[in-house]
Amino acid sequence: MSRARARRRDRRVYVRSHPLLFALLAATRGRPVRRLGGTLLVHDASAYREALTRLPLDRTAPGTTGAAARTALTPTPAPARPTPAGPPKSDRTVPLGWAEPNRTVAGTTGGVLFDQEGDGHRADRRGLAEELGAAGVEQLRPVWQALLARRLASLAQGGEVDMVALARELAGSVVCRLLGTDADPVAVARAAADAAAASVRTHLPGPHRPATHAAAARTARTLQSLLTRSLTTPPPTPLPGCPHAPYGSVPPLGDAPVASAPSAGNPGEAVAERAARAGRAGSAPTLSLAERAGGGDALAAMVAVAAVNTTVAALPRAVAWCADAGLWDQAADPVLRLRLADELLRVTAASPLLPRVAAADGTVGGCPVRSGDRLLLVARHAAQAHRRDPDALAPVDPAPAHLVFGAGSHACPGARLARVQLADTLAALAPYRPVVTRARVDRRTALPGWRLLTVRATS
Repeated sequence: MSRARARRRDRRVYVRSHPLLFALLAATRGRPVRRLGGTLLVHDASAYREALTRLPLDRTAPGTTGAAARTALTPTPAPARPTPAGPPKSDRTVPLGWAEPNRTVAGTTGGVLFDQEGDGHRADRRGLAEELGAAGVEQLRPVWQALLARRLASLAQGGEVDMVALARELAGSVVCRLLGTDADPVAVARAAADAAAASVRTHLPGPHRPATHAAAARTARTLQSLLTRSLTTPPPTPLPGCPHAPYGSVPPLGDAPVASAPSAGNPGEAVAERAARAGRAGSAPTLSLAERAGGGDALAAMVAVAAVNTTVAALPRAVAWCADAGLWDQAADPVLRLRLADELLRVTAASPLLPRVAAADGTVGGCPVRSGDRLLLVARHAAQAHRRDPDALAPVDPAPAHLVFGAGSHACPGARLARVQLADTLAALAPYRPVVTRARVDRRTALPGWRLLTVRATS
């Protein structure tokens, strides 16, 4: 086991999935900002932060994350089937639960967060912060605790576990509980991965296959249909022996707000409670994610796509780092574990590249920017993932480390969830001291990651 081996293995997810792109990024990272025609490659941490917090950005321009999310989650609905003569049986022209492109679910803003600015973005982000804050994460924790206990038990018998399949089921289970759906978690995870991959293909430069946009619309409809199935099973309770901490015991991540404990059942407060509080505050009540999903709202689908794809990309890579670099002692230490999770999230940088477009003239890292210029914000370089290996005993400063979650008002609201989820996974794996037995890169996913990564216990 060595850190050099861990670096070599992890580098494979980049060079085998997007070889030309990451060769370009590696060749240009010597300067904080480098211009190539109408595109700026931003590598430096301060320039990266400046682009996200001070430069006006067009969040719906083609090729940006906002445009891809909007395309993936609010496509044109499937054509209605011809109806026989006579009075219609329903006044709906699209499948039940599907959000029509120009329809906004009552109590929502109709955006997908990545494409929003102003009051609409602040309202949706506030709602997400409540459900993904400290209290919300504690309510979701038993979901993955129970799953980890079941799926990792085979390691004690000498069996192998595919961490990609485990991450997929884990992410799907959390999404189903968060959005209040009784759909099959693995089916939801696969649909979310397909939706992201199809959306990325529609925004790649160059000519597209004739069926590309139709495939993106089809995958979005599949995901939406799964998310509109209402939840009927009660939430799980923590299992004895599973890594669990009482509410409030997990240190806060960054400047994310700590939410008050939500009511029982699905995460989030009851509608009446929120309405009363909103009335006192003089604002409209914000629907919970479960209520949004039941109404076919695109924001709920965006949460599913983001949660699944980042978890399936980052979690297996983090486990491979621990196995190859011999970090299981740090993972077993309850004091170091959360710090190690931060370090692994920094190095794996599930979303290593943020594509943006400038909406006005300005400067980034001292380099002039013109309205309409494209910016490729290299999160993994800004977080020093290419220079500093993960080490809970000598971690990178939090300011650059947390840049993998973005910065400013558009920073990822799921950072705490990712951190606690990974820390609990490491705690469950640490007693087995697993090693990697097989690994294959996934060349079709939206984010760099593994298609297969199996581990076997050594202890």
